[in-house]
Amino acid sequence: MEWLNRLNAVIAYLEDHIEDEIDLTRMAQIACCSPFHFQRMFSYLAEVPLGEYIRRRKMTRAAADLQDDSVRIIDVALKYGYESPTAFNRAFKSIHGIAPSKARKSGAVLKAYLPISFKITIKGEVEMDYRIEKKDEFRIVGAKEHYVLNVEENFTQIPVFWQKTVQSGIFSQILELVNQEPKGIMGVTSSMKGKDFDYYIAAPSDMAVPEGLYEYNVPACTWAIFTCIGPMPTAIQALQKRIVREWLPTSGYEYADAPDIEVYFEGNQQAEDYRCEVWLPVEKK
Repeated sequence: MEWLNRLNAVIAYLEDHIEDEIDLTRMAQIACCSPFHFQRMFSYLAEVPLGEYIRRRKMTRAAADLQDDSVRIIDVALKYGYESPTAFNRAFKSIHGIAPSKARKSGAVLKAYLPISFKITIKGEVEMDYRIEKKDEFRIVGAKEHYVLNVEENFTQIPVFWQKTVQSGIFSQILELVNQEPKGIMGVTSSMKGKDFDYYIAAPSDMAVPEGLYEYNVPACTWAIFTCIGPMPTAIQALQKRIVREWLPTSGYEYADAPDIEVYFEGNQQAEDYRCEVWLPVEKK
């Protein structure tokens, strides 16, 4: 499976460059998707964020290097990209539970995290409702925040942005702007190519942009649109993981260079029957 081979090629690249500064853009190129989509896909498939996986592999190799008493700890730290002994000590202890100096002692218990090999088993036990739609470019208007791409941190930062938008009253202002399909509030991740991105909480709208808000044109694209039913955010997080693990590998599609979108409709988001949508930008392989 070509899709699977690409992911394993990324792991091979990472192993070959574990002593260098890992190039996220290069890994995404090997996987044939944007850095944003690659980080998200990796975390769902590996069940560990990319940054944590890299840290585990570096510290596994570092622990092996430290078994040679002739090697200085500072040299090992520099070898794996830690210019500060304090930062290296912190990273090493977070993985092994002991300081690098104690790792040299006879009987020290260390952890080994071996390279991942992606082998996907598609379960398909529960149905997934989706449709494929081609849409022209459309405009959204809403609040915006800029983030450095780090999926692990972004999963925490973006919900805080939603909470702040609701509490400030801006969400109600955005809701009044909805006058285009789909008739809901969108969470839109734009600027997919680089190592940072803009995230919008916005309305599909052709109305004037109020002061303090922003507009963005979502590019024309083909979307795989999945229906999500259940309380937020648990239901949508589970669906997004299933899309990457179960649907994408066998769909005949791959990520397109376009934003990720979530559409939230009116209703009680904690209800078991609450409905929203996940829009995945796709193109034929």
